[in-house]
Amino acid sequence: MKVLIFHGYMLRGTGSNIYNANLARALARLGHEVHLLCQDRDTDLEGVRIHVPDIGGLLPVYVKDPYEGFEVKAFPELSEEELDRYTEANVAAVREVAAAAGGIDAALASHLVMGPAILARAGVGPFAAKIHGSALEYTVKPNPRFLPYAEEGMAAASGVLVGSRHTAESLWETLPDVPGLREKTRLGPPGVDTEEFSPAAPTGGSCGGLGGGGASCTFPAGRLRPSANATPEKLSGTPTQPPEPLVVFVGKLIVSKGVDLLLAAWPLVRAKHPGARLQVAGFGEYEEGLRRLLGALDRGDLEDARQVARLGRGLEGGSAEPLPILSAFLDNPPPGYIETAEDAGGTVELVGRLEHHEVAELLPHAEALVMPSTFPEAFGMVAVEAAACGALPVSADHSGMREVSRQLAAALPPPIGRLTSFPVQEGAVEAIAERLNAWLALPGVERASAREALVGTARRLWSWEGVARGAIAASQGELGRLPLA
Repeated sequence: MKVLIFHGYMLRGTGSNIYNANLARALARLGHEVHLLCQDRDTDLEGVRIHVPDIGGLLPVYVKDPYEGFEVKAFPELSEEELDRYTEANVAAVREVAAAAGGIDAALASHLVMGPAILARAGVGPFAAKIHGSALEYTVKPNPRFLPYAEEGMAAASGVLVGSRHTAESLWETLPDVPGLREKTRLGPPGVDTEEFSPAAPTGGSCGGLGGGGASCTFPAGRLRPSANATPEKLSGTPTQPPEPLVVFVGKLIVSKGVDLLLAAWPLVRAKHPGARLQVAGFGEYEEGLRRLLGALDRGDLEDARQVARLGRGLEGGSAEPLPILSAFLDNPPPGYIETAEDAGGTVELVGRLEHHEVAELLPHAEALVMPSTFPEAFGMVAVEAAACGALPVSADHSGMREVSRQLAAALPPPIGRLTSFPVQEGAVEAIAERLNAWLALPGVERASAREALVGTARRLWSWEGVARGAIAASQGELGRLPLA
C-alpha cells in the first residue's frame, strides 16, 4: 500500500515530530511504501521516502521557538498572504508526490491545522487526521480565525485519531458544527519503541539493575552528547558518575509545562534523599525564567523567587501573568524551606535539548520522571517512555496524562499506584515532593517489582506497529476496528 504522511515539521525534539518519525518507520517495517512530507532534510528513516516542500523559509508553528534556517512565526502572527502562500506551497507538494507515486492508497495529516486542510485541497485520499494537542489548544481554540481551516480538514477526513478522551472532548467542543465528527473520532495514542526504551542500560552502561537500590550509574564516553547550545553545566560527552537516585524532566521549557513546580518541590526531595539529583532536559522561551527561579532558590532569595512567580508568563515573552500555584507555595513555604533550598543548590542540571535517542539513553538511569504540565496534554508520551524504562512517571492528574496514569496505576499495588499522578492545584508542589519521596523510600525489592510492572504494562499497551495499523484503518474509514474515544 502507498501511504502518504503530511507532517510539515522536523522529525525530532517534540512529541508530534517523534510520533510521525516512528509512525513512518513502523509503516515501512510493515511493508508499505511510505512518503513523508516534512521540513527535516537531515534525517535517515530506513525505507521511508522523505519529501521537503519549498515553503520559502517561513515556518509557522504552534509554540514559537527558533529553528535554524527558518523564519519562524506563530500561526496567529501570519498575514493572510503568508498563510495562503504556505498552504498553497504544501498543497502543490502533496499533489506532486502523489502524482509521482502513481496515486496514494492511504494518507495521514498531522495536527488540526493546517495538515488536514492541505490534504483535503490536494485531493489525496482517503485520509485520516491525527490531532496533537498543540495545534488544538494553542492555535485553533484561542484564535477563531483558524476555525474554518480546522472545520474544512475535519469534514474531509475519513477518520480522526486522538490520544485521549480529553482531547476528543476538547475537539468536539471546539468544532461543534462539523457533521459526524464525534462518530468518526477514535482513540489513536502514540506508541513506544520498547526495544529502544528499555530498562537495560544501553551501550555498556551500568546502573545497578532494574531495582535501582541506590547504586551509581556510569555513563560511557559519548553518551548523552549535548546539543549545540550546550553550556558548561549541561551534560558532556565525557564519562560521568552522577549520584543516585536520579529524577528527570523531559519536555519544552515553557510555562505551561509546569517545570517551576518541580523546581520548587526539589528541595523537599533533597531534604529526605540527600544523594538525589534532578536533570531537566528541554529547551524553550521560559528557560531563562527557570534559571532565575533556580538561582533564587539556590541563594535562598525567596523574594526573587516570588518575583518570578509574579511575572510568570512575562518571562517567556508574553505579558506578565502570575503563576498561582507557585505563588501560593512561596508565600507560605514549609518551615526551614529557605535553608533546605540552599542545601539543594548545585543538584539540578539544565541539560539542554536531547534528541529522542538520547532520551532513551537517559531514562533507564532514572528512578522517576515528573510530567507536571498545567496545560492540557493530548497524551502522556514521555510518561509511557519512562515506564517502559522502569522509571516511575509522576504526572499531573488531568487530560491525556490522567489516562496514561490510570492504566499504569492499575498494574501497581494501590499505595504505589497513587504515586503516578498528583492534582494540579494549590499544594501541587508538596504533592510532587511527597510522591517522589514515597517512591524513593520504597524497599529495593518492592521498588524493583513495581518497576517490572511498569515495564510490562508499557510493552503490553503501546507499540508502534499497532499505532501504524490503526492509522491505516482510520484513513480507510474502517473505524469499527478502532476503540471509541
